[in-house]
Amino acid sequence: MGKIGLFFGPLDGSVHRVADSIKIEMGEENIEMIPVKDASSVDLEKYDKIIFGISTVGKDSWDSSFSSNDWGKFLPEVGKVDFSKKTVAIFGLGDHITYSNHFVNHIGLLARELMKRNAKIIGQVSTDGYEFDESEAVIDGRFIGLPIDEDFEPELTAGRVSRWVEQIKSGFGL
Repeated sequence: MGKIGLFFGPLDGSVHRVADSIKIEMGEENIEMIPVKDASSVDLEKYDKIIFGISTVGKDSWDSSFSSNDWGKFLPEVGKVDFSKKTVAIFGLGDHITYSNHFVNHIGLLARELMKRNAKIIGQVSTDGYEFDESEAVIDGRFIGLPIDEDFEPELTAGRVSRWVEQIKSGFGL
């Protein structure tokens, strides 16, 4: 069994803290952490099992004028990979109060890019227990990945991560 590549960004913030929690919950021996800041399609090709950790920083963050952020640079690399033999899970951070109309949209944007490339996406989460108005991360009535709000619900993070990790372990063969 190969290791799971956990691609995350940005460094040293909430996404990084949640990625560290997921690594511990999954078993540190099963995970390799890869910051998207320095990653490429070559790095993605090394893994059949991948977890992506992304933040939602605004609808314009992937526009060409904002392409200097970590995910802005990395997203084109995702587009170079055939994911048809890869199993993928996504978690994302967002703010359900300030951005209730765009809550964790980047989970959905990334998932749609992965679906175009035939990824098997695991780790869908019920919208129950979340307050928001709109989200591109909701596909077929469920979040396509794990939403986390460290700004207004940090007390819920550990439980949400723990339940999600238990859910995705079997999909990764653990």
